[in-house]
Formats: sequence, C-alpha cells, structure tokens
Amino acid sequence: MKAAVFLEPGRIEVQDIPIPEVGPDDVLVRVRAASICGTDLRIFKHGHFKLPAGTPRVLGHEVAGEIADVGSGVADWLVGDRVSLTPNVGCGRCEMCRRGLNQMCPTYEAFGITLNGGFEEYLLVPGWAIERGNLFRLPDGASFEVGAIMEPASCCLHGQRKVRVSSEDSVLVIGAGPIGCFHTLLAKRHGARQVIVANRRQPRLDIAGRLGADELVNVGEQDLRDEVMRLTDGRGVDVVITSVSDRDVIASATDLLARLGRINVFSGLGDAARPPIDVNALHYRELVLTGTTGSSNDDYRDVLGMLGTGDVDLSPIISRRFVVDDIHAAMEHSASGAGMKPVIVFEGTD
Repeated sequence: MKAAVFLEPGRIEVQDIPIPEVGPDDVLVRVRAASICGTDLRIFKHGHFKLPAGTPRVLGHEVAGEIADVGSGVADWLVGDRVSLTPNVGCGRCEMCRRGLNQMCPTYEAFGITLNGGFEEYLLVPGWAIERGNLFRLPDGASFEVGAIMEPASCCLHGQRKVRVSSEDSVLVIGAGPIGCFHTLLAKRHGARQVIVANRRQPRLDIAGRLGADELVNVGEQDLRDEVMRLTDGRGVDVVITSVSDRDVIASATDLLARLGRINVFSGLGDAARPPIDVNALHYRELVLTGTTGSSNDDYRDVLGMLGTGDVDLSPIISRRFVVDDIHAAMEHSASGAGMKPVIVFEGTD
C-alpha cells in the first residue's frame, strides 16, 4: 500500500509498505480522508520527543475511513462500518485516564506519533486502543472529510468548556484559521450573544463571517483593543480565545476583557516563549487565565453530535484536496496559511 513515511526532520517519502496484519482484537481501517494539522507540520520540521531518531513513522492523526477487516475476537465492529478515531490513547490506569482525560495521560500513545497514522491507505487500530474508546462510528450525515476534521473541532470544544462559554457571553476569537473558525462555530452553538473574530487576512475573516461571526476585525487595518471596546460599549469581552501562536497576543489579552473575564490560551508558543502577563489585571478584575491542549474521547463524541451530523456546512474549512503522492504539496499548502485545511483523500472518498 502507499504511505507517506516520515524518515527524519524535513524528509517524508511516499513508499510502498505492507498492509498491517490484523490481530485477534484489532481493526483495519481503509483510510478515506486524513487532514493535515499544525502538529504534523511541526513533526515534519523538528521531529517529536516520542519519536526516536531514525524511527520511520506515518504521520496524520485526523483520520476517517471504513473498516476493511476485523480480528476474530472483535464483536462490536463490522467490515464496512464508517469510522473515525481520536489520536491520543491513554494508559487507562493513571489519574488522568480515570478522570476521562486520556489526552493528559503522561504515558499516552498516539496515532501519527508512536503509532502509524492516516497518511496511508490502510491504518491498523490495535485492540487496546479500541478498548480504551478511541474508535468512533461516523454519523450518517458526515462525509469522510468531515470525519477527518472533527478531531481539531473536538480540541476547540475542550477549550470552550474550560472557559464555560455560554449564552451570556461576548466572545473574542483571535485568529481566523481552521481553529479560529471552529471556535466561531462552537461559540455560536453555545449561544454566545456576540462573537467577534480578529485576524490579519481578510479572506479568512470572510470565512469566519460565513460561519457565524457577528463582528470581524482586520487587525492589519484596525486597532484590536479600540474595536473591542467600541463593539462592547467600553465593557470588554467576557471570553478571549487565542488561536494564533503570538506572544504579544497572549500578553495583551487581559486588556480586552471585562471584569470576571476568562482567557483560553489555545495556541502554544514553544519552550522559549514566556509572554509577560498583567497580574494586576488578573487580581483586581478577577480574571481567569487558563490553557487547554488536545481533547478527550468524550469531547470528540460530543463534537460529532454537534458538528458532524450534516446540518452544519463545514465546506469552507476544507480548502484543498490532495492525493498521498502529493504529500509535499499538501504540507506546503498547510504551512503557507494561504487557505484553510488541506485533506489527503483516497479512492472512494465521499
């Protein structure tokens, strides 16, 4: 089968590798769609601490397909089932796993990092990953491409739950890439009374507008704080979600909040980045500063029900489709920021 194999930082090759053998408790998925994430780009460029040098790996953790084969001991899954999966497989025993936070497990395994991921024609889901709840049936209304992009959507749902977005809130999303657009959709689904989206690129802002944003701020032309105060009658917003990796954005987020406001630092900055935080603003206005990473299996299940049933048009988030032979062009498109989500599609994708 064809697979895009990561060999070392800066090097991915399309190779012909064996189709995985299916053990008694395993499921083999014929991949139909796999979208590219910023994590894939970072691994491609820098490697990963869980991936020892010289270890070949098929990347891609945002995956959907159909079951092609099941092991002799598998009872609950059938050939032909349309499925997607969550990437982080917890140990099932630690404190985080017992709390349902499999993405926080200190010894997690992950598709596309410690296990082969979705940039291949057939992906093996081990029985222990199925037992721990990482395989999901797609809703009838979800295409394979929509199934593939539900993983980043679930991460956004996890972030919004941490800052308790509700119908009483004015929400500012900084960044209008795929993540910012998912945050826009979910804030509207949570009934937020006002959703403001800020970005430098107008085409991405326009997509956020199509997905429900009430107000758009082009920060290349407008001062963000001035616009936020104008749009909130000087009060500030209740929630700020940072969806761009910019230390100045995070440092200035406290300036945009109303009293009792909440910040979700959704975007990481790397080890060296230490933005200054206005502690007096946190103290005297009783602000809450938090961050989130990844999502739990419960978050994923819930976002499938919210956005994956076919009644939400997610097509603006998928900007281009590539075949696996064109993995380098797909990576370049994703890194350029010119579009939104590129998706690797395989034969038979609906």
